[in-house]
Amino acid sequence: MKLNLTRPIAFIDLETTGVNISNDRIVEIAIVKILTDGTRQVKRKLINPQIPIPAGASDVHGITDEMVKDAPSFKQVANEIKQFIENCDLGGYNSNRFDIPMLIEEFLRAGVPFSADGRKLVDVQKVFHMMEQRTLGAAYKFYCNKTLEGAHSAEVDATATWEVLEAQIEKYPQIGNTVESIVKFTGEDDIVDFARRFVKENGVEVFNFGKHKGKPVVQVLKEEPQYYDWMMKGDFAMNTKQKLTEILNRTLLKK
Repeated sequence: MKLNLTRPIAFIDLETTGVNISNDRIVEIAIVKILTDGTRQVKRKLINPQIPIPAGASDVHGITDEMVKDAPSFKQVANEIKQFIENCDLGGYNSNRFDIPMLIEEFLRAGVPFSADGRKLVDVQKVFHMMEQRTLGAAYKFYCNKTLEGAHSAEVDATATWEVLEAQIEKYPQIGNTVESIVKFTGEDDIVDFARRFVKENGVEVFNFGKHKGKPVVQVLKEEPQYYDWMMKGDFAMNTKQKLTEILNRTLLKK
């Protein structure tokens, strides 16, 4: 049984300067796009993060400042990447918590509008952790019976992620073979912002951190309007600030 697609899905893997969505940057992006007929298109780019790559990060993915000094910035390739994944669902390994939030943050920094709204987000790690609970390398060995050579090369990891999902579809008939059935099985995250500073409870956005944790965002903004200014000036992800502003505009500023 193969993945049955009604629209293309793009498996994304990023290598970065670190794991802080707000402050770190992409140094390599690979996208493996699977079309509805099963054919594959690949886009891979080294990216100049315009900040130094820490030695610890280079030790993980092998990408150094010297290797990216002549590479384009994300802003220079943002439109090309956006067009490549236009009208695609998005997949990856731990992608809902890292790769997609980081990618959206880079689009925002580049001033290029991009939204995950309306796209299905398939996190292959969620299937794996619900069934076996291991790492990508172990998942590749377990499901594909192959050793993952060149791990932490973005294209290798993105391709392995797609292969693991194909093997999961074979192994677990109960997850189905459509994006919709897989997302239904893993549970679709009701995401407000990708940094998860806000979550939804009974359809209402509430704070997920700090002194107002559990309180509706609209209530806090009404009772303590300066909290909005504090967050907008603070070290929060641009996506978080964008969603906070959307909530403010939708509720408190509407005519």
